Amino acid sequence: MNQPRHCPAVLIAAPASGQGKTTVTAALARLHRNQGRKVRVFKCGPDFLDPMILERASGAPVYQLDMWMVGEQESRRLLWEAAAEADLILIEGVMGLFDGTPSSADLARHFGVPVLGVIDGTAMAQTFGALALGLAKYQPDLPFAGVLANRVGTLRHAQLLEGSLTEGLRWYGALSRETGIELPSRHLGLVQASELNDLDVRLDAAADALASSCEVALPPAVEFAAPDVIAVEPLLKDVRIAVARDEAFAFTYGASLDLLRAMGAQLSFFSPIRDTQLPEADSLYLPGGYPELHHVALSQNTAMLEAIRAHHAAGKPLLAECGGMLYLLDSLTDVEGARTELVGLLKGDAVMQKRLAALALQAVDLPEGSLRGHTYHHSLTTTELTPIARGLSPNGGRGAEAVYREGRMTASYVHFYFPSNPAAVAALFAPGLQAAIAGKPAPTVDGELPEEMQSPVGASLLAKGP
Repeated sequence: MNQPRHCPAVLIAAPASGQGKTTVTAALARLHRNQGRKVRVFKCGPDFLDPMILERASGAPVYQLDMWMVGEQESRRLLWEAAAEADLILIEGVMGLFDGTPSSADLARHFGVPVLGVIDGTAMAQTFGALALGLAKYQPDLPFAGVLANRVGTLRHAQLLEGSLTEGLRWYGALSRETGIELPSRHLGLVQASELNDLDVRLDAAADALASSCEVALPPAVEFAAPDVIAVEPLLKDVRIAVARDEAFAFTYGASLDLLRAMGAQLSFFSPIRDTQLPEADSLYLPGGYPELHHVALSQNTAMLEAIRAHHAAGKPLLAECGGMLYLLDSLTDVEGARTELVGLLKGDAVMQKRLAALALQAVDLPEGSLRGHTYHHSLTTTELTPIARGLSPNGGRGAEAVYREGRMTASYVHFYFPSNPAAVAALFAPGLQAAIAGKPAPTVDGELPEEMQSPVGASLLAKGP
């Protein structure tokens, strides 16, 4: 268990958001998968949407890496375990390469993973080489693999970009803007993979375009050190948890669901849009998603609304995050002004905004213990309820999100990362366990950030914006 493992790996980063990192990462994953290789992909930061695309591209689960929310030891464990089975590890960065504290560059340097710079080549020629050199040399101790051009116009254009590279920077190829592979977006980011009927066609087209412009070769192997062994106690043994999962509720961390299972929980998935009753369950989890796009259908499914009210009335645990919290309010109004009445367990109303309302990592001290997560939403909520806690951003990001509680129901805009405190999560979901665990020390997957990563900055390490 303490032996290091070796696997070829790169971290795909860019000078800024919007350069096409997800498209490039997905193209590389599908290209190597089509070559018969096993590819594991990770996403920097607390993004839900990019991993959906990357799972389809790679054919394997995609987990988040983050030096604060996930933690250094948990990130190390995920990489070490992936190195045992993968022929290639790809990590998609977040925002610009050096943006945020900690940044994608910090993670790449900490784990020794070389950076593959993605630069949008639109309306650019030799200046491409200057940007590439800046990414490679700005931090001399950053391992750097090379660069890839995105949104290239013609073969001649690609040749100009490649010819601009200096100091031995490796050319990883180019993706054309004419191949019909760009991934559509909406207000919280990319459109969900399940909504793109032609996604596999787009991914194969991207892989083919990349293969035609570069040598299909693996990057050098990276050594991944073994993590500390952290035991998971069976605190949720035989607890049945119903988890909402459909077009309206899909924002779940794979690592969070894995933790629930590792603690002994039995998960059953259901659709608040289509199902008329809950699965047999002791507890209920309503994650985030896009209820604002489906609020009419959710409102019309009165049998499900009543089933959730009955679950709460029976004193059973319920955790609702972001979109799940909106579903529990009296009403939700979309950006066009259409208002629908929903579950009504939380007295209050939400109105969708055209602009971003909050974006921040969050640490929340609950009675059960401290949990880490993030917030990212376009709605504003009005309520007279008094919160039991508020989040605190470690890097100066917007938002000090409230956490509300009514009986065994806990609701907040915060998307919690369950492995940040398994005991606290168990207390939220297990009938009869809340009082027993409340007040115990809050074990987390690792300690504080290294000192050099603690200075607050305005940028938040989050999914790319709209």
